[in-house]
Amino acid sequence: MNIFSQYTIKIKKLVNNLKNKGKIDLPSNLDSVIVDIPPKKFLGDISCNVAMIISKINKKNPIDIANLISNEIKDQFDEVDEISVAKPGFLNLKFKNYFWNQFLKEIIQNKNRYGIDNQNNKKNYLIEFVSANPTGPLHVGHCRGAILGDVISNVLKFNEHNVTKEYYINDYGKQIISFTKSVYYRIREILYSDKFPIDKEDLYPGDYIIQIAQNIINQNKNLKFEKFDDVSNELSKLSVAESLKLIKANDSFVSESSLIHSKEVEKVIKKLQKGNFLFKGKIKAPKSEENKKWNEREQLLFKSKDFGDDKDRVLQKFDGSWTYFAGDVAYHSNKLDRKFNLLINILGADHAGYIKRITSAVEALSGKKNKLICKVSQLVKLIKDEKPFKMSKRKGDYITIEDLINEVGKDATRFIMLGRSNEVELDFDFKKVTEKSKDNPLYYVQYCYARISSVFRHLNFDINVDLKVSQYDFNFNSQEIEILKKISQWPKCIEITIKKLEPHRIPVYLYELAALFHSYWNLGKNNPELRFIDQNKSRLILLKAISHIIKNGMNIIGVSTPEKM
Repeated sequence: MNIFSQYTIKIKKLVNNLKNKGKIDLPSNLDSVIVDIPPKKFLGDISCNVAMIISKINKKNPIDIANLISNEIKDQFDEVDEISVAKPGFLNLKFKNYFWNQFLKEIIQNKNRYGIDNQNNKKNYLIEFVSANPTGPLHVGHCRGAILGDVISNVLKFNEHNVTKEYYINDYGKQIISFTKSVYYRIREILYSDKFPIDKEDLYPGDYIIQIAQNIINQNKNLKFEKFDDVSNELSKLSVAESLKLIKANDSFVSESSLIHSKEVEKVIKKLQKGNFLFKGKIKAPKSEENKKWNEREQLLFKSKDFGDDKDRVLQKFDGSWTYFAGDVAYHSNKLDRKFNLLINILGADHAGYIKRITSAVEALSGKKNKLICKVSQLVKLIKDEKPFKMSKRKGDYITIEDLINEVGKDATRFIMLGRSNEVELDFDFKKVTEKSKDNPLYYVQYCYARISSVFRHLNFDINVDLKVSQYDFNFNSQEIEILKKISQWPKCIEITIKKLEPHRIPVYLYELAALFHSYWNLGKNNPELRFIDQNKSRLILLKAISHIIKNGMNIIGVSTPEKM
């Protein structure tokens, strides 16, 4: 039951009736009419902007239009207790007690489906999140993006969309050669006591390379490691395979090298040539190279500037080899061939400048704008012992996602990584994320669920078993109405999260709901009549509704809801 979408429909129907009666004129569409959450200074449960939307075509002041509509609402909406008009023309509606009773009943009866939008057509999404670099395990630099992509996937699935999650493996190019050489030297070190050439800058000296090398030795007894050139191709495949085991993803993988070797790049080049999106040209020196010797050579370029990019992009180098961008274009062409409604890419902070070129390529290939949406996951600053904790993948002194989870737990890792918008940097303080206080949002939300569970446990009720209520005719007090209003906003939270692909809204919402609950709980300390253990069914039903929202929300985030803390 999404009261905001329901009353948007009801109010649109009402103004259409007024039009049919000749009392007002309406624009060609009413798409910009919305019912929303009113500011706290207005005494309303919902607010609507319809008067301001239609005032221009009627050549009247929005306040006058709002008063006309207000009178119609009073006559037709029996569930509305009060209606007020606020400048510059907002309609603010306050519901009667029986409305909230019916609302609560529907939530209890539809506990697992509350928040799901039954109006929209279900879509097919492909989410590429955390482009998997097989030169090492996923570390904290990837973690935020991995969680962002995973929770976007979860909230889409909650709303019954079809979602495919995918990793794109960057297993082609110079970095793979350096990675394979690193594994080779570690194997030589293990088998023949050759010293690892730590002074070579292009190698990966991290301890995880030793683990990969040992696994390859154990599983390939017949393979010889005397000369690198003789074993490089096979060793590269084995090294990438072992690295992906460290990543341990349960989702599908698409390999950059497989796209190259299966001629997918050549195929997409033909598509772009057919659409007249390619040309032979020269690229001016980048700013970083302006003072150096830059040899301008003719290369194959994509007309990225035609789609708003700042320059055209190289697909094929002068020596005939394909650029990383060419492989990525081929991959996105492959995605489009699989007929998804929408493509979503989760990118790291260092890839923000890459967005325009790849969205341009997808627009050229699909003929549609906004077919690809890129979400950038900004940096995470690790703070330990009140000091920044730095990491370097190349040098091997970073911490992996597994290390982080072992330190603070999966729940804290996931919840806190979603604590702010993905577009801003995040401070991850090892100490603060494990505090048992209001300042730790994870603890505050989990403690809400645990407190509710304790009430049911005290009364010998199972929190996971439905309560049976014959009549919903409770008299809610002002604090209870505030909680019900917050509960009514859950479907809107889901709606906006999906529309904007901003999953941080879910933990923020859960924290706000938990805060209202804890304030409500504390009222019972001074007033025995407000204590939950008196078995007042209205309060138990309200607690049950809160527990449903907390449980569903935490499931979307991928965080547990313990019944005892």
